[in-house]
Amino acid sequence: MLDGSLRTATAAQVLGLSQHQVQRLIRERHKLRGRLSNNRISDLKRDYVLSLIRQDYPDFGPTLAAEKLTERHGIRVSSETLRKWMIADGIWQSRAQRRRVHQPRFRREALGELIQIDGSEHRWFEDRVPACTLLVFIDDATGALMHLRFVRSESTESYFAALTDYLHEHGLPVAFYSDKHSVFRVNKTEARSGHGITQFGRALSELNIEILCANSSQAKGRVERANRTLQDRLVKELRLAGISDMQAGNAFLPGFIKRHNLRFAHSPARPDNLHRPLNLPASRLSDILCVRDQRQVGASLVVHYERRKFILDDSAHARSAIGRYVKTYAYPDRPFEIRWKGVLLPYRIFDPSQRRVTHTAITENKRLGDVLAFIKTQQDADPPQVGPVGKQRTRYTPTGRPNRGKKGWVERRAERRAAETQALAPPPAE
Repeated sequence: MLDGSLRTATAAQVLGLSQHQVQRLIRERHKLRGRLSNNRISDLKRDYVLSLIRQDYPDFGPTLAAEKLTERHGIRVSSETLRKWMIADGIWQSRAQRRRVHQPRFRREALGELIQIDGSEHRWFEDRVPACTLLVFIDDATGALMHLRFVRSESTESYFAALTDYLHEHGLPVAFYSDKHSVFRVNKTEARSGHGITQFGRALSELNIEILCANSSQAKGRVERANRTLQDRLVKELRLAGISDMQAGNAFLPGFIKRHNLRFAHSPARPDNLHRPLNLPASRLSDILCVRDQRQVGASLVVHYERRKFILDDSAHARSAIGRYVKTYAYPDRPFEIRWKGVLLPYRIFDPSQRRVTHTAITENKRLGDVLAFIKTQQDADPPQVGPVGKQRTRYTPTGRPNRGKKGWVERRAERRAAETQALAPPPAE
């Protein structure tokens, strides 16, 4: 009892009230303590609102559902109250509940068994040069960086160049693991792309290397995490080294890879190296790692490729290819080649200045910067020659052919107009 009086006296001093007033407030505390609020929404209204949501708005979020209840039914319920109701009723899931759980995948056991590849577009040289892309090859078993290369954008040609250096340095791995970029996978089932395989996939098939595509970015998390690490460390290393262009950056990368692997690489579960030796001559490897296609030879010995015309030199061998499909080879560092039955066909290019990006060209987001740079170069070098738009009307030109007794539309129109003029003419004076 004495402790209670002391607490009451202390509260009275803090509140600036008398002890008697404090005791009265304690006796007359809120009558709704432990009871439901008088402004509480009734259970009947709650059940009715939830039945409307289950019937008409089962896939609506709480905010949108609250708006539609007000607009269409005249029922005003705050979005937060509706969110609590929908979560409790199981209609809606919070963001934490919707989060997918990605189980960790164990590393492969040996070096060279699975190589994860990806391209990371970033301002690697900060504001010194425009943004570019870093192609990253990382071993799944050890987490070691196997190869890095700065390129303008992710394209088949850039991956071919990086793959050439990788094969010469390490050999042939068992498989590559990538995302669903169009370089690695034909994403449109209706695409007319030969045998449904990309140029990069065709090259790996000839090299006896498998290509696997991840279903999500989390599945190839090692290369994704490596990209974030490189975007922090490599950018600062390039700044300290005073490097401001891709050529110098590519020369800097081998030393950076060695230092990085000493710091972050792991020992594999098995000491085996599953890379196979590259037993191919340079000419054969060059024919594999290039863009190959087929084009039909026209009657005038003309081959169309990438909006350009290649006129074949007239010869008996070239004439034998008329109407047939010849093979084309687009090399990154050699002139374009056309072959028929394994024999090179000499050619000349008709109007090479017409190679431009069309207004309706489909450009992927990862190649947008490279394409825009090419367009800018073309605009500065050669302004476009815009021709007539749409179908142009021309005057009728007689062909001199007999109409075989049938009157043409021009003659019929002339006769009709003559008849109308005669009908409207005034009668002759008597």
